[in-house]
Amino acid sequence: MFEGLSERLERSFKILKGQGRITEINVAETLKDVRKALLEADVNYKVAKVFTDQVKEKALGMNVLNAVQPGQLLVKVVHDELAALMGGKNEEINIKGSPAIILMSGLQGSGKTTFSGKLANWLKQRKGKRPLLVACDVYRPAAIEQLKVVGETIQVPVYTEEGNKNPVKIAENAVSYARKNGFDIVIVDTAGRLAVDEEMMQEISAIKNSISPQEILFVVDSMTGQDAVNTAKEFNERLDFNGVVLTKLDGDARGGAALSIRSVVNKPIKFIGTGEKMDALDLFHPDRMADRILGMGDIVSFVERAQNEFDEEVARRINKKIAKNQFDFNDFLSQLEQVKKMGNIKELASMIPGVGKALKNVDIDDNAFKGVEAIIYSMTKEERANPQLLNGSRKNRIAAGSGTSIQEVNRLLKQFDEMKKMMRYVQKNPFKRR
Repeated sequence: MFEGLSERLERSFKILKGQGRITEINVAETLKDVRKALLEADVNYKVAKVFTDQVKEKALGMNVLNAVQPGQLLVKVVHDELAALMGGKNEEINIKGSPAIILMSGLQGSGKTTFSGKLANWLKQRKGKRPLLVACDVYRPAAIEQLKVVGETIQVPVYTEEGNKNPVKIAENAVSYARKNGFDIVIVDTAGRLAVDEEMMQEISAIKNSISPQEILFVVDSMTGQDAVNTAKEFNERLDFNGVVLTKLDGDARGGAALSIRSVVNKPIKFIGTGEKMDALDLFHPDRMADRILGMGDIVSFVERAQNEFDEEVARRINKKIAKNQFDFNDFLSQLEQVKKMGNIKELASMIPGVGKALKNVDIDDNAFKGVEAIIYSMTKEERANPQLLNGSRKNRIAAGSGTSIQEVNRLLKQFDEMKKMMRYVQKNPFKRR
């Protein structure tokens, strides 16, 4: 995510490195390079120009303290302006209503159906809501079936009228059904086309007028760059949508759509899709995204994700076992499961300041834990609970059973012992600096 832009911006700031003070000449030279970086990232030309002009004005208008290096100052100004460019603050989805109706819009292939499922799952898990998915795409082959599969995966009901070819009527009937059956959220998945056309716009406008949604979201594939921005503009002129959803942002190393779309349509980005799984959905925080773009990580999102996924009861039980020096491989397995729930390992690493850059060229497989799990599952229940039992013959048996080598088994045991010591140390010295 934003990898190319981050690298280019880092190179741009090096122009100021070692300069004693900020001058109009060295700032102009740096910002010329920053503008090129933004254009290469597929940011709208006018947006890039206005952005660099504002950064220049603020940087030259500041009283620079002697302690602050010019490069550091410019990074701070660019960070603040990037956050402002993307909206400044997170804007929540409107789910007030009985039921609250959310209408999806966007082109075919933008990821509307998958996002509808992700949003339903997010509202169910995080907000305690009872959502209903509605299949209003009566044209695309297997569209209804796809939504049913999505609904089944997250255990959310899907409203369909497979004999009915009138999307407006289906949406109306779905809202009535939701009211009668106690659903508090209705998510309407509409048809897309390969390009914006009049028939499509008239249909979705008719659905909007018929069901009066609290929220209209425009779903866009971020990898389409400037095309995404132009499409958003056309949809907004007809629908006046409330917010944007950027899908496939994990596959976009440039990020131009995220940086341009707010300025062009003046509507907030509310969610970003960060993977294929149903829980790969994040709220969009402009300040945190600015951190990521400038290689500062996103530790706040990392902690929030951990808090959402980690089971407090399991954590309390494990803490007690650490205190008594009884932490075993069963506890280790349950910790691994919690980490896996948090999402893609490389994406998680990128949230930790400095780590993402260090792992830039390292290929981290989502199945990275498979070998470790195979070794642990090849142990007997008694061995998992009492790692001290693992002598030479037992290790040989475990290596053979897990399809690994004795060296890999020994490495895991050593890492496990070191982790146990570190966990006990941290628990005993929570505020002591190492």
